[in-house]
Amino acid sequence: MSSGPTAPPAALPSLTSAQARAVDALCAERFGLPVAWLMEAAGWQLARHCRGRTAVLCGAGNNGGDGLAAARHLHRWGRLHAVACVDRSRLKDAAAGEAEALERTGVTIEDSPRLDGAQLVLDALLGTGLSRAPEGRYADWIRRANDSGMRVIAADLPSGLEADSGHAYDPCISAHITVTLGLPKAGLLRGDGPERAGELWVADIGIPNQAYAAIGVQVPAHAFAMDDRIQLGALQP
Repeated sequence: MSSGPTAPPAALPSLTSAQARAVDALCAERFGLPVAWLMEAAGWQLARHCRGRTAVLCGAGNNGGDGLAAARHLHRWGRLHAVACVDRSRLKDAAAGEAEALERTGVTIEDSPRLDGAQLVLDALLGTGLSRAPEGRYADWIRRANDSGMRVIAADLPSGLEADSGHAYDPCISAHITVTLGLPKAGLLRGDGPERAGELWVADIGIPNQAYAAIGVQVPAHAFAMDDRIQLGALQP
């Protein structure tokens, strides 16, 4: 994927995991934009980057909810191969709503990845809340994605990458493309982040610049004026 404007990393500020949580809370509490709305926008942006039959791997948190939203759009477009969630019963709030909406279209959320016959993998397993090495099914699914030989697209940041330091736990997704949502996460730009993220795109999901300003982060007013997604060119292989 090469269309769209290109910007150096310095052109946009980055967020720590704590700042990302604070912005989500501000969107809901001060600006009337609930997590469900942002999740739907995130899913749309993720799906746009999946240019083939896609196996979607979802965790049980909001990152998984983004993946479920993406799966619904991919299903509409004839590009969904399969979708699996590590634990459907643990989904709650907005993520549970995305699961229900997907199932109402006739899609089954499976309990194990089905990769045979897919053309690429969407990694929506783990997000900014990760603070230790992935375990159990998360670790197994990460390894299966890495070993699949297919292109992997990561939602927000590669699963297994620490969002602030850029430390890659074992295991960690090695993505070909990372679609980071709203603003880049700090760990994508340091440590193991650039290597693990692959081609890095920043996708607008409708967060008001005032929400960023409220936590002391200044976003250029024109950042998404020409396009709703920006490639951070300095991180291209």
